[in-house]
Amino acid sequence: MAKIQERISFYDQISRNKRNSVFLIIIVALVLIALIYIIGFVIGYDIFIISIIAVIFSLSYVLIGYYNSDKIAIASVNAKPANRNQYRQYYDSVEGLTLASGIPMPRLYVLENSQINAFATGKDPKHAVICVTTGALEKLSKQELEGVISHELSHVANYDIRFMTLVAVLVGMIAIISQIFLRSLWFRGGDRDRNNKNTILMLIGIALAIIAPILVKLVELAISRKREYAADASAVKFTRSPTGLIGALRKIKNESGVERKNMSKVSAPLFISDPFKRKISGLFSTHPPLDDRIRILERM
Repeated sequence: MAKIQERISFYDQISRNKRNSVFLIIIVALVLIALIYIIGFVIGYDIFIISIIAVIFSLSYVLIGYYNSDKIAIASVNAKPANRNQYRQYYDSVEGLTLASGIPMPRLYVLENSQINAFATGKDPKHAVICVTTGALEKLSKQELEGVISHELSHVANYDIRFMTLVAVLVGMIAIISQIFLRSLWFRGGDRDRNNKNTILMLIGIALAIIAPILVKLVELAISRKREYAADASAVKFTRSPTGLIGALRKIKNESGVERKNMSKVSAPLFISDPFKRKISGLFSTHPPLDDRIRILERM
């Protein structure tokens, strides 16, 4: 007799993935604190001050990108504003879902590409953008399109761009501080007594500076996957049915060939599925496997 799978509450799924995301970002923050403490203790805080200056420049760059995330993403894929008369169903679906969810109406764009895909971006719900491919508009049923749009609206409602920007800032800080520390070891002279007394901490600092950027990058990718699961569950919350999103994900999975027209690797993590369909193992992917997403949705 086949075992009946226990149903999953989309509320539980949303809460679980949000908790996991917060837990993972705490890990990144702890790694950063440990790195700062050990490096500051080993090499002194003169070089550490230089690290802080470099981090400030890095933060400025990331924040500029954050506040202009919608413009950058749209420009990177050469998307065009959606004409209401031409894409009436697209507009009607978004308007209905925003009214039901209480989210402000985002600006709508269309990307000329035959594959089924979509993304959302913007620093907050008032400055959000949703972009769908012409392939999604042509190949998806009304219910499936609403499932995809609900997934993207969930990213907006969950402030995922803001959250992932924070993660990117922390990961970037760790990478910069690690590089400055490792490079400083080649140029530091003298102070041998200090180095001899702190050999163990020096070795720990070197190991941490090498391992930390790799570790936190893997954590960043894990957070990205958790946010995708959370957006899937939130989409079910908005539409009150997983059927549409399941159908859309199945069609995405069964698509053959990859059209690269207007696609950008810079914006690839924003899409509902990897537009380049790269066969990357779980730890190094920005998106969970489609089969896993479908399996979870089928239990809701």
